[in-house]
Amino acid sequence: MWESPGVLIHRAARTSAAVFLVAVALAGCRTDPSVAAYVGEEQIAVGELESAVDQRLADPEVAAAVAGREDELTRRVLGLLIEGEIHDAAAERYGVEVTDVEVTRRIEELLGSDDPEAVYARLAQQGVGRADVRESVRQQLVRLELAEAEGDVAALDERALRARYEEVREELGQVEFGYVTVPDQATADAVTAELAADPARYAEVAARFAGPYTLPELDRRTPDQLPAPLAAPLAEAEPGTAVAVPVPETGGIVVALRAGTVYPSFEELRPQLEEEAGEAVEAAVRPLLDDVRADLDPTVNPRYGVLEDGRLLPADGGVVDILGDEPDVPSAD
Repeated sequence: MWESPGVLIHRAARTSAAVFLVAVALAGCRTDPSVAAYVGEEQIAVGELESAVDQRLADPEVAAAVAGREDELTRRVLGLLIEGEIHDAAAERYGVEVTDVEVTRRIEELLGSDDPEAVYARLAQQGVGRADVRESVRQQLVRLELAEAEGDVAALDERALRARYEEVREELGQVEFGYVTVPDQATADAVTAELAADPARYAEVAARFAGPYTLPELDRRTPDQLPAPLAAPLAEAEPGTAVAVPVPETGGIVVALRAGTVYPSFEELRPQLEEEAGEAVEAAVRPLLDDVRADLDPTVNPRYGVLEDGRLLPADGGVVDILGDEPDVPSAD
């Protein structure tokens, strides 16, 4: 049957409308195959992701480390890119900024006296490229700036770290001590006097009474790690003094010298102090990032996995955490 021109025009209009509605629906679902992920109004193009992956694979050691697991690398890189967009949005929302110069400076601080090439080589053997390190450090600095901007934690600068060091220093003191076992009380009295007069001669005195219950050199331990029979006498002794303690198990009398109390230096404690401060930063800033993440509602192209509770789940059932667990960065340890 022939249809009138009016019917054809009406049908064409309905068809056009349907096509338009489908296009809008697909756009609303954010399923463009050329997009790897949507993060708010931003897009991470498939080409951008592939370029980032290729950049890492250009390092032969990274390529060897992920051989046969390239999909895992792709998901990890995508997770890092998604978190990068979230951190950028958070930085804009709270008015903070991290420059390339600051990132470079922080990496140099973390490297300390280590050979950069050696550190990067070790990371590459774990499948971590230089770009991963740089972006990871950048995001860490953004989180630090966010925490400082909100006034939740003290700055990770020299002054704040040294203040914390002074707070914990006394708790970390170690007793420097030694002990020699002698056969009788008269000898114990003589050795006690000798060590008290010149503690620096401990090694010489210990050599005269060598045996299983004599320390040849001074040792350092926290109070709770001292030998049980000597713990209380050493805790009560003044630095530079010696005490005689009968210990039947040794077959004689033990003369214990408390040379003094030794405290770890600031530089020795710096890694632990920075780690502690970093944990405070993460705890303070996570709710801020969670709010930003929820507002942006990131969506991943199904070919790369699916986001669930902030985690990128690959097809094989593994997990790539994109909530801040970036690859390890060089450490000064």
